[in-house]
Amino acid sequence: MNILFLYSELAGYSIACMKKVLELYPNVKITVIRWPTNKEAPFNFNFKGIEVFEKNIFTDNELLTFVKKTNPDLIICSGWMDKLYVKVCSIFKGKIPTVLTLDNHWRGDTKQKIASLLSPFFIKTKFSHAWVPGEKQHAYATKLGFKETNIQKGFYSADVELFTNYGLRLKSSETSSFPKRLLYVGRYVQHKGIFDLWNAFIEIQNENPNDWELWCVGTGDQWENRLQHPKIKHLGFLQPDAFDEVIKLTSIYVLPSHFEPWGVSLHEFVAAGYPVICSDKVGSSERFLMNTANGFLFPAHDVKKLKEVLIKMMQLNIDEYNAMKNKSIALSLTITPATWAEKLMKFIK
Repeated sequence: MNILFLYSELAGYSIACMKKVLELYPNVKITVIRWPTNKEAPFNFNFKGIEVFEKNIFTDNELLTFVKKTNPDLIICSGWMDKLYVKVCSIFKGKIPTVLTLDNHWRGDTKQKIASLLSPFFIKTKFSHAWVPGEKQHAYATKLGFKETNIQKGFYSADVELFTNYGLRLKSSETSSFPKRLLYVGRYVQHKGIFDLWNAFIEIQNENPNDWELWCVGTGDQWENRLQHPKIKHLGFLQPDAFDEVIKLTSIYVLPSHFEPWGVSLHEFVAAGYPVICSDKVGSSERFLMNTANGFLFPAHDVKKLKEVLIKMMQLNIDEYNAMKNKSIALSLTITPATWAEKLMKFIK
């Protein structure tokens, strides 16, 4: 059984999910065509068992010929922004399942309403199914005209085993205390809310100096504009398998995005046993943040509210911290690479 993925940007969690498919379904072969690596997220991948090709090595005709030779039983396509990928799906639509993956929220703006009106002519003619992360994307898929029976949720999953093992291995000794360090992992771009986080943290330190630090992992177009402070550490980009020391020395995860279609990093760090803070614009909070049970939700852009929840986290006692940690781990198991693999195979059955 041949499954073809037409991908834009690959991430380590996607590879982990594909490998789980190969583990659970030995008769499956996976081929991936992807865009070149994003300079802001230069991941190193272990593709063992998966055939991966850079899209830019093909001309348009060569790519179409290659796909036909692959003879796929299922095609998964990331969005509709790549015209050549869409053309491939249009050729195979009606012969095999052609699945559109979609992580945009339904906002009901003019652009989305036009897309919904035109979908019967430009989207539904190329794609037979939709695979989305959660409820807000599900709403968009239905507006595009996909039947309920042709939509699956759960498209994004963290490498839960990797991050759970980090947490179990490195936090098992935390019984009477936890590191007084907050953690942010993500790109250094405006819409991630990083300046809100830095300003809120610095204001707290100015108003009530304390032992807490803020560690930030990532890079991006705002790297040169990062705020400097003695208690803010900028670590740059790290590969997922280099997080041992960071996870050992930090305790609370913060994702303050102004807009985040999903946010797999939230799933990763609840799997590692972190209490979390995130904005109400982070899509994955619907699954991985239960307000006050394993963290706090705050309104995006609201630095005052962000300060309030940061202070609440800084004031946790060990029993409250451990209760949040355990709740995070439990929530992380609601979506895993194994459930991802099951969803994928349902498109063929």
